[in-house]
Amino acid sequence: MTNSAAAAAAPSAEFRAAGTDLSERRRSGVSRGPLIDLVRPTDAPDIVWNENGAARISAFATIATLAADAKLAAAYPGLTAAAAGLATPQIRHVATLGGNLAQRSRCWYFRDPHIPCLKKGGEVCPARDGNHLYGVAFDLGPCVAPHPSTMAAALMAYDATVTTDQRQHLGITALLGDGSNGYADNLLAPGEMIQSLDLGVPAAGERALYRRAISRSYAEWPLVEIVVRAVITEGTFKVARVTAGGIAPVPLRLNGTESVLEGATANAATIEKAVAQSVAGAKPLVMTGYKLDLLRGLLRDLLERIAA
Repeated sequence: MTNSAAAAAAPSAEFRAAGTDLSERRRSGVSRGPLIDLVRPTDAPDIVWNENGAARISAFATIATLAADAKLAAAYPGLTAAAAGLATPQIRHVATLGGNLAQRSRCWYFRDPHIPCLKKGGEVCPARDGNHLYGVAFDLGPCVAPHPSTMAAALMAYDATVTTDQRQHLGITALLGDGSNGYADNLLAPGEMIQSLDLGVPAAGERALYRRAISRSYAEWPLVEIVVRAVITEGTFKVARVTAGGIAPVPLRLNGTESVLEGATANAATIEKAVAQSVAGAKPLVMTGYKLDLLRGLLRDLLERIAA
């Protein structure tokens, strides 16, 4: 039976590829339903390049594969940098790109099988009035847990589109939503599977960096993470893309920051204006104001390094 046929036969089942997240949820009792083990198509390549130099990446590609691919790094340096900074080497070697995009919330209330929450059919978000130290700083909806996918933030920076077994050309926002729906981690229909992701034609002369702030030295989920892409010509930002994770229920594209940068001189004054704009619209919770300081600090560091 193919993956699609299996999904159609059991639309309420959960998919397992590497299972790095699913195994933990089943062990704790958060997930209990039927499983469908996904079977990678025989001889299917991880990355296919079209005649324009753009890449299509299989949902089965491991994070380690993306991090180590030299051609991908030359074309999309922010994407491979994010992949290299994710989790641990052991996890990167088994975790898949599709799984990273479709993983569930890391909120400790969600992960406790004895506590109801919105994502488990409850009526309220217990983190909002509880311990939300690692919650959002941009409060966009009823759930205050940040989205856990690092690769989603990186793919958003590259305007990537997603193909599933049911739909094509979904942007990351179409896949994950705008943060206003606190009842789901993504907008995939029951039984819908991510198949591949398409990236645009690489930008000539691009510089890109990724950085995360974490609460311990290794193997920690990011408090804030940022991907910055830029093309600088004759000292001017011609192209700028800035996305951030860890601060909202979905990855955010910092459009205001991009607007400050594009067309402006790549100097300290421009960078300070761009950094100040990065927190526009923020609505931190009682315990999450510190994330705005982290956001500004990370962004300033990345922009200074890119402009140097």
